[in-house]
Amino acid sequence: MAEIIRMPKMSDTMEEGVIASWLKKVGDTIKPGDILAEVETDKATMELESYDEGVLLYIGVQEKDSVPVNGVIAIIGEKGEDYEHLLNGSNPPAEAKESKPEAKKEESKPEAKEAEPSKSEAATEKIDSSSINATVITMPKMSDTMQEGTIATWLKKVGDTVKSGEIIAEVETDKATMELESYEDGVLLYIGVEAGNSVAVDGVIAVIGEKGADFQTLLKAQQSSGKESAPAETKEEPKEEAKAEKSTDSPAPVTSVSASTATPSANGERVKASPLAKKIAEEKGVDIRAVSGSGEGGRIVKRDVENFIPAVAPAAAVASASGASAPALGQESFREEKVSQMRKVIAKRLAESKFGAPHFYLTMEINMDKAIEARKSMNEISPVKISFNDMVIKASAVALRQNPKVNSSWLGDKIRYNDHIHIGMAVAVEEGLLVPVIRFADQLTLSQISNQAKTLGGKAKTKELQPKDWEGNTFTISNLGMFGIDEFTAIINPPDACILAVGGIKETVIVKDGQMKIGNVMKVTLSCDHRVVDGAVGSAFLLTLKSLLEDPVRILI
Repeated sequence: MAEIIRMPKMSDTMEEGVIASWLKKVGDTIKPGDILAEVETDKATMELESYDEGVLLYIGVQEKDSVPVNGVIAIIGEKGEDYEHLLNGSNPPAEAKESKPEAKKEESKPEAKEAEPSKSEAATEKIDSSSINATVITMPKMSDTMQEGTIATWLKKVGDTVKSGEIIAEVETDKATMELESYEDGVLLYIGVEAGNSVAVDGVIAVIGEKGADFQTLLKAQQSSGKESAPAETKEEPKEEAKAEKSTDSPAPVTSVSASTATPSANGERVKASPLAKKIAEEKGVDIRAVSGSGEGGRIVKRDVENFIPAVAPAAAVASASGASAPALGQESFREEKVSQMRKVIAKRLAESKFGAPHFYLTMEINMDKAIEARKSMNEISPVKISFNDMVIKASAVALRQNPKVNSSWLGDKIRYNDHIHIGMAVAVEEGLLVPVIRFADQLTLSQISNQAKTLGGKAKTKELQPKDWEGNTFTISNLGMFGIDEFTAIINPPDACILAVGGIKETVIVKDGQMKIGNVMKVTLSCDHRVVDGAVGSAFLLTLKSLLEDPVRILI
């Protein structure tokens, strides 16, 4: 069955996209994962990936033309398939579907011939949605790797009036918690996904339209067209599961503080607060409505919750309640949490990388004595404090310029050798790992790298990264030296061909010129995709990196 390809929402502020170039033409065979076009958004030029298999039947937007989010840009289906009904919003022609069965029945059972058309007409009439003044809201694709989203919270309820531009829900993706904006005016008629549950990209999450509109018929029409992706769980089971989780996971202290400090809004308006502020408030057991906001328009931000001081009496109640809720000695207990979108994607992508790409590992020791001296000297005049990680990023970028085969990607039937150097910097966050990207790292000074690394690292921890901040890496660095790890191996971060695992600097005995001396050594391990990078190529890169860090003056040339 033919599928409509719509313009995805590639950033939280995106309202429309421009087709920069089509990489496929009508009649081309499309496979899942193929890049259909390059789309220019308000943030960056991004690749539009196909999740369907078939033939490109129709292109609705020419190059350099713009189309709003969720607008039709193409149709993929079987060769020769009729797709006109998808463009005008009607149902597939009943005659085309039933011509073959009717022909057979004409020979064997003539009487059934007349009954059949009336049946199909009734079905067509039943799911005709052309006269219904309502719109189905589907889960947008908010990042390049997003396959499903979790409704963190609904900011509107069924029956509420919704205006175009209003935020109706907060959606947790694999990268961040983002706001879902309405592009329709009307009444929220239906909510298809409860808060805390997930739905696939393009799955139905709500219906907005005029009051009293027959949205049930609209949903049936949506389902019959094959475009609806229902949530993984049924609606009733998640409710029970959510209640059970709330009762078992939420400790007594939270209930105590919430009850004693709650100041409900008299007019019932929702509290303006960032997703991070809400999360911190929930963890601390603070009623978000009792906090004063210092952000734009009175919006509550992270610092407001962190600086909020509840009353003394509730704190005492918390202390007594926490003692009462402690498990008895020798009693087995556990708690279960739903897997976050971030953790789901991390698990999926790393499993694909580990079991799909043949890894091999190269480890080398680097004498950091001169690097320590150079860093101390540079920080005396640098506008920002330069870390050893900044030096490793810069040295890696220069080494990649000298060893371009390492700066590559495996694309199945071809290898892409990148001329630009965008280094991904693995950052540990509470729910997993994010990899913000330092672009054109070889062209930046150490001070610029340090500044970008601190800014991106801070955004990662507060879930403020945008798609442009995490896309486009050509090489990745994972540093666990600050945690006291001497040596480790890392799993390659697709689409990169290599990742560098960096251990801590350790003072140890080294042999130099036949004599034992005290020196500072750092171990690095390069994980390589053997389909792209051979042992000699990876070794040459590490030798270059070693020479740069052991004599840091070379980094600046």
